[in-house]
Amino acid sequence: MADLTWRAAAAHGSRTRALRVRTSALVVVAVVLTVLVVPLAVPLDEQAVDLGAKLLPPSPAHPFGTDEVGRDLLLRCVYGLRVSLLVGVVAALAATVIGTAAGALAGALGGWVDRAVMRIVDLFSSVPHLLLGIFVVAMFRPGIWPVVASVALTHWLSTARIVRAELLSLRTRPYTDAAVSGGSSRWRVTVRHLLPGVLPRAALAAVLMIPHAIWHESALSFLGLGLPTHEASLGNMVNSARGSLLAGDWWPTLFPGLFIIVPTLAVAGLAGAWRERLDPRRRSELTL
Repeated sequence: MADLTWRAAAAHGSRTRALRVRTSALVVVAVVLTVLVVPLAVPLDEQAVDLGAKLLPPSPAHPFGTDEVGRDLLLRCVYGLRVSLLVGVVAALAATVIGTAAGALAGALGGWVDRAVMRIVDLFSSVPHLLLGIFVVAMFRPGIWPVVASVALTHWLSTARIVRAELLSLRTRPYTDAAVSGGSSRWRVTVRHLLPGVLPRAALAAVLMIPHAIWHESALSFLGLGLPTHEASLGNMVNSARGSLLAGDWWPTLFPGLFIIVPTLAVAGLAGAWRERLDPRRRSELTL
């Protein structure tokens, strides 16, 4: 009886994971197609200010309603999501490159290099990410690339720790000892044998970092430190809609917020499934 119960629970967990992965994949594909196709069909420059149509509720003509100056919220949300995805993907890749290089340096060389790199990681980790990001962005004019730099410089720490730990584990494997005994230099062993083993983990860290980067950009824009206020940004849209929300107009806040939450949850769902494939023990624990 207990065995049948365990099998039923395992089958239910497998179906739930499969449904979650398919749903997340469909959302990600829909988001990518939307941000690629819609700007080609309707340029943002054509979205003129129309004070006579400001704060119109959702309707067939404007499915998401209009904002405080009469612009269509659906189109603005699509352009804002495009900016958020650009910042998220570029910043995640940059942070992954920095973290992989730092972790590989610490794990491969060891000794004082390892201690120095990890002290730098601890130093950056002691400062809240948002506070450090505000400091980086405040040194430049508002724009996309200062935000990308802010996110990259505050999100490479976890990748460095993951890569270092994985390298330290791989250094104890028999094939590594065999390569060293065969006369291979430390650099050759690291490049040919160790780094290929940590790249899947580093790639997973990059995917997991995309939602954090999107939230970080939205938070900075909401605080007025990200993109210029006149540019389409989900954080800017939520910030400018605060007055409308207090007046009872909920749509200028709801839809940009959903455009932040839903795509990031979809990316996180796909990354979670990838993490389970890389770590069978974690998958079995989740099944149990």
